[in-house]
Amino acid sequence: MVVLVTGAAGQLGQALQFISDKYSEIQFRFFTSSELNITDAANCEAVFSEIKPDYCINAAAYTAVDKAESEPEKAFAINVTGAKNLAEACKKNNTKLIHVSTDFVFDGLKTTPYTEEDFPNPTGVYGQTKLDGEKAVQQTWPQHFIIRTSWVYSQFANNFMKTMIRLGNEKDQLNVVSDQTGTPTHAVDLAEALVAIIQKNPENAFGIYNFSNEGQCSWYDFAKEIFEVNHIKIDLQPIPTSAYPTPAKRPAYSVLDKSKIRQAFGIPIANWEEALSAIRL
Repeated sequence: MVVLVTGAAGQLGQALQFISDKYSEIQFRFFTSSELNITDAANCEAVFSEIKPDYCINAAAYTAVDKAESEPEKAFAINVTGAKNLAEACKKNNTKLIHVSTDFVFDGLKTTPYTEEDFPNPTGVYGQTKLDGEKAVQQTWPQHFIIRTSWVYSQFANNFMKTMIRLGNEKDQLNVVSDQTGTPTHAVDLAEALVAIIQKNPENAFGIYNFSNEGQCSWYDFAKEIFEVNHIKIDLQPIPTSAYPTPAKRPAYSVLDKSKIRQAFGIPIANWEEALSAIRL
């Protein structure tokens, strides 16, 4: 089985490369944005025609949440046009598409975990382009899995965990927002979940699914655990979102309900603290 992966240089792309040797029955083909520019339909078509993949995992995305507010065209090109181009290429080559989306499609006004049936209502450019990308996939090619995830971190690329470790080694004191609640997701656990879907190779389970690690916490709680796991001593202080204004509004609550993906594919899901403590930098 051939699986084409876009966004090979990003967190999820690197996580998939990290685990790929475990799956000898799958031939992974990894492409960075310079090797496969998803905003270029002709480039997509040429690569798909050559590779003829059974599955495509779209791990390519514009994820700079704040920057998207001033770069809406760039975010749209990657998150919407890129998603549509991949869906078109998948359709022409009868390739199943796994498209990764985000908790930012929700406004964060709920106080109980979001299900796949909850109505999306993004509050910023990033979330809107990811939702529009989902719609483009849905309208173009029925054979898709849209996986919404949240707070992705890993030993790869740039992310909250690595930023905290760097700042913890540079500073004596740090303030972190404590009134936004969600679930950190280890990119390797997300990668394993996507491969589990491929291994099941279902014909009747297409649609939207949530995946993150289990449990919930604030960014402050997450930072505190990062410092404890990595034995970093720092004066960590909780602050409200109002004390740390950003160009893009964050969901106050974005915990995802994983019942559907667990039932459909039998995927075991680790608690976020367990996943974090397993990382070796």
